[in-house]
Amino acid sequence: MKKTRIAVAGAGYIGLDHIRVARESGTCVLSAVVDPSDAAAAIAAKAGVPHYRSLGELFEKDRPDGVVLATPNTLHVDHARSSMQAGVPMLLEKPIAPTVEQAEALVADVDRYGASVLIGHHRAHSPIMARAKEIIDEGRLGSLVAVMGSAMFFKPDQYFADAPWRKEPGAGPILLNMIHEIHNLRMLCGDIVAVQAFSSNATRGFAVEDTVAVNLRFASGALGTFLLSDTAASTRSWEQTSQENTAYTSYADEDCYVIAGTFGSLSIPTMRLKTYAKAEDRSWWKPFNVSVADMTRGDPLKYQMEHFGRVVRGEAKPIVTARDGLQNLRITEAIVKAAKTGAVVETTPL
Repeated sequence: MKKTRIAVAGAGYIGLDHIRVARESGTCVLSAVVDPSDAAAAIAAKAGVPHYRSLGELFEKDRPDGVVLATPNTLHVDHARSSMQAGVPMLLEKPIAPTVEQAEALVADVDRYGASVLIGHHRAHSPIMARAKEIIDEGRLGSLVAVMGSAMFFKPDQYFADAPWRKEPGAGPILLNMIHEIHNLRMLCGDIVAVQAFSSNATRGFAVEDTVAVNLRFASGALGTFLLSDTAASTRSWEQTSQENTAYTSYADEDCYVIAGTFGSLSIPTMRLKTYAKAEDRSWWKPFNVSVADMTRGDPLKYQMEHFGRVVRGEAKPIVTARDGLQNLRITEAIVKAAKTGAVVETTPL
């Protein structure tokens, strides 16, 4: 089979990962690197592919089958529009846009062009997430009642020294980290229709929060709580429990989500299941059937690239659409608003 030619725009941290998985793919091939920096030219040369300094130059000289847009957030909208105008399917890294208003305008353009857009929420391609969703969808937990989640980790001082903007409004863990969790929770539990939040900067004293407690209401009626902190010396985060990203030390005994229903609960990513054998025997005095659901592990970025190749070839529809990207951003912004105002902020479901 002729491999699908994928260009990667943006040779930063996440762009390098996209370059890696494109080169390792069995169905896709890296066709070019697009980035104005001289460092990107060296990366392209090492990969043995052409280097272009702009998307316009790429589309004029070497139109790929698809393009990954791993460029800075502020460029997402302009670069996505350039790709749509060129008729090139894209994998657009999250967030879809810097603001909800810009994201809404971009989604309207996606509809107008009939563009093929996959949003880069790579955890949506995790086999752990797929297995958890399968268990929930099978009804093994019964009707969903409650969700407990956490993303608690410690970012070192150097993280902020390297990029002082991370201390200022527009940064903070809600905007930088929570959007990942929002898509995971929407995948597992359905649409989020309202949020409440408390935030604190008491530990670091920066102009942005370092810790947030969030309440969530789902369209199904289920309720959720989520603890988010980038100053908590804890292992209860996806990166430190899923064993999917080797850049992080993993702790196989920890979970970051617990999903509870009327018949049982599932802890993720250990996949520990506790369920009642019979409906009539459900009681807090009765023992659970305890098991660990079978699953496989793998690099979600690799699965995402294979899925993107199928999208480009017209073999599949994006599993994370532009509208999903918009909704994830809406909910993230709602949490920011709720933390500032103390109000319940409702979000319009898709």
